[in-house]
Amino acid sequence: MDESTRTDRGAPAHDADPAAAPAAGSPTTEGAPAWHAMAADDVLARLGTDVDAGLTDDEAAARLRDVGPNRLPERRERGPLRRFLAQLDNPLILVLLAAGVVTFLLRDYVDSAVIVGVVLINAVIGFVQEGKAEGALAAVRAMLATTATVERGGQRRTLDAGDLVPGDVVLLESGDRVPADLRLVAVRDLRVEESALTGESVAVDKTTAPVAAEAGLGDRTSSAFSGTLVVAGRGRGVVVGTGPRTEVGRIGTLVGEAPALDTPLTRRLGQLATQITGLVLVVAVAAFALAWLGRGLEPGEAFLVVVGMAVAAIPEGLPAVVTIILAIGTRVMAANNAIIRRLPAVEALGSVSVICTDKTGTLTRNEMTAVRVLLPDGEVLVTGTGYGPEGDFTDHDGVPVGPATLAALRDVVVTAAVCNDARVDRDGDEWRVVGDPTEAALITLALKAGEAPAALARELPRTDVVPFESEHRFMATLHHDDDGAAWVLCKGAPEAVLALCRHDDGAWPERVHEAAAQGERVLAVARARVPTDRRSISLEDLPDLEVIGMVGIMDPPREEAAEAVAECRRAGVRVVMVTGDHGVTAAAIGRSLGLDARDALTGARVEAMDDEELRQASVDHDVVARASPEHKIRLVGALQSHGAYVAMTGDGVNDAPALKAADVGVAMGGRGTDAARDASDVVLTDDNFTTIARAVHQGRIVYDNIKKSLLFILPTSGGQAALILVALVLGIAVPVSVSQVLWINMVTAVTLALALAWEPGERDVMDQPPRPASERLLTAPLLARVVVVSLLLAAAALGAYEWELGRGSSVELARTTAVNALAFAEILYLFHARRFTGTAFAREAVSGNRMVWVVVGVMAALQLAFTYAPPLQAVFDTVPLGATSWLVLGGLGVLVFLAVEVEKAFWRWRGVHRM
Repeated sequence: MDESTRTDRGAPAHDADPAAAPAAGSPTTEGAPAWHAMAADDVLARLGTDVDAGLTDDEAAARLRDVGPNRLPERRERGPLRRFLAQLDNPLILVLLAAGVVTFLLRDYVDSAVIVGVVLINAVIGFVQEGKAEGALAAVRAMLATTATVERGGQRRTLDAGDLVPGDVVLLESGDRVPADLRLVAVRDLRVEESALTGESVAVDKTTAPVAAEAGLGDRTSSAFSGTLVVAGRGRGVVVGTGPRTEVGRIGTLVGEAPALDTPLTRRLGQLATQITGLVLVVAVAAFALAWLGRGLEPGEAFLVVVGMAVAAIPEGLPAVVTIILAIGTRVMAANNAIIRRLPAVEALGSVSVICTDKTGTLTRNEMTAVRVLLPDGEVLVTGTGYGPEGDFTDHDGVPVGPATLAALRDVVVTAAVCNDARVDRDGDEWRVVGDPTEAALITLALKAGEAPAALARELPRTDVVPFESEHRFMATLHHDDDGAAWVLCKGAPEAVLALCRHDDGAWPERVHEAAAQGERVLAVARARVPTDRRSISLEDLPDLEVIGMVGIMDPPREEAAEAVAECRRAGVRVVMVTGDHGVTAAAIGRSLGLDARDALTGARVEAMDDEELRQASVDHDVVARASPEHKIRLVGALQSHGAYVAMTGDGVNDAPALKAADVGVAMGGRGTDAARDASDVVLTDDNFTTIARAVHQGRIVYDNIKKSLLFILPTSGGQAALILVALVLGIAVPVSVSQVLWINMVTAVTLALALAWEPGERDVMDQPPRPASERLLTAPLLARVVVVSLLLAAAALGAYEWELGRGSSVELARTTAVNALAFAEILYLFHARRFTGTAFAREAVSGNRMVWVVVGVMAALQLAFTYAPPLQAVFDTVPLGATSWLVLGGLGVLVFLAVEVEKAFWRWRGVHRM
């Protein structure tokens, strides 16, 4: 065995259950969740392996047959054809397809072609805008190691990582990706970066000592997990989990089990489509009976009338308009640093009632900063954030510190900067950290004090070092200055450094506790003068030290985060901070952000709760600390059981299951892993909580704009259906043909409704509580508006049609006038649709959205082409109109406009301002 690698063979932890582990030689880790709590010798014995020789080839081959390769299972994705056909899975589309088939069989080929064309247009729009195929499992697989260095049959070999089995002895070095879950049996200064699994960016110092059985993932210092990265040192570990039985494999399984995105809008639109389809079918049967039996039409003619009525009643343009509004919403959000991966997530953000957000980098800056220096006779506050040198030293009143304090402060700052292995380099306008972020905060502290770390290193060159290790929790260095004086400098955990000091007044622990309660990580700084001829130091012969100060370091909250949290609260959106950090630190940060952080709910407490207890706790706690992937999923479920619509943020592989389980998954684009991004619905390019608040705002606007498009499109369809039914009842010719109906539904209505996609939103959009998930899309006021406007449009079109026939015009001219009457009335009604109940005579109804005037101009041109262009006349059977016809249909449109204004006044009188 490599002599440079330290081994630690201790007794099993009291919490370990050796009986739960598999017998020697067992190839599986099933039923053995506490390998981290067992002594290294016990792990080796129970897995039937040798720390130096490893497994024999025969034994490894047998275990590989039993447990399978060390790989994650793959999942087949939907192909393009299936994705395209999925766009047709909508009751409205299926009715249209049936109508197209019927008209084709009745040899009405033009109308059949138009209907099928409409269906294809909707399908293509949905197909193109659909989010990328799921790739979370592929991203998890991509982070796994491809090769591993192992001991096999007494020889050191490099193997395909897929061939590893439980019991294999794996060697780790700096730069290696851990190939399987390992119980470490020997380490030498081993540090592993586990942020992808735990969410914490600081590398973990590894040991071989057992830890408590209930220790969370981030506290299992005796283990190394598949997919994590060795950043320093080396080690040796025995494989205890492979493939789906690793921690990352378990996360992959949770990702696969999480449901697909289903938003309130998709559910409501699905319900609306089913309701409209049912209504259309019932009315169609009644209309067929009336046309055939009541009016004596031939069955074929009756079918054509019914098809016309069905096509009129179905809002064919609605799917396209909703998709386009969502797509425009994605562009707006992208401009505000939120990339939408799945289209319905645009609106889903507006439905969110609870945001479960990560702490590090989202609510905080993810830049460790020294904020306080504790001196023997006082303390100094440090301003400035990040790794830049900007900042001052003040007292609690903001007054710069005096010379005496500055001298004591300089001793602490210089000691902390010299006893340090980190570096902070300037890269343009940014400062880059090389080394540990906590040590880098001390370098920045020196820069703020006007000290140059490079110059200090020349003044006090390092002679020897006791490096930081998790067992002793401090770093010590030996230095000789130009005068020949020798110094031992030390920094580290306060309790570890104080143990090296013979003279301690006993006040430091209480001061450390007070700083820690503010969310600060405290480092003690000490020194001692030693004989000039001393040239080495070791852990065993350090001199008695004197504590000269302590430094409080924290990842400070973003300046704008507290304001964003307050805005969310004003909008009725609760913010819950979920972090892998310790409870005291998390609670302190939560309080600074305005959260109710009197008591942080820890992962250990979550573990001990049943579902009902967690359901209650999820209401009582705004801060959750030391959370594992399972804890996050359970928390999401507990919140959802109260009817909450939950958004979850995350950046690591460990966050992927919760991102999928949440109603809206929000991944970090800057520091996030591919697995987190692929499991999410939204990706934040700036990793900033404020962006989430803005996205919720925009999501509410998008939902309102979709409702406004419904208020516009449904009366169009309803008016035409009513027009055809009235014609049947009166026994007159149908005032509009099937192709003309489709022109109104797909061209006129869609073109005008698109202007609503650019609406800036109502002023009070963030003063309203989140919409209940059970809220109907067609509320009573909205349904009443649809019915009223449908009848008004039908009356205008029928009036124009009958007026033309009454003065001896042809049916073609009467139909052309009726269609243009509908179009003109819709153009005027557009100004009403911009505001739910506000008057259309206000300035806001004609300003603030230039696209309204653009589409009105486009629509006017299209209607003129519809009326006068020979190619369109041939398709839609239209004829030119005279000035008198235009005046009459214009007057009818104005009457519709005024009637809707009266209806709006009624709702305002009733105190209804939103629909």
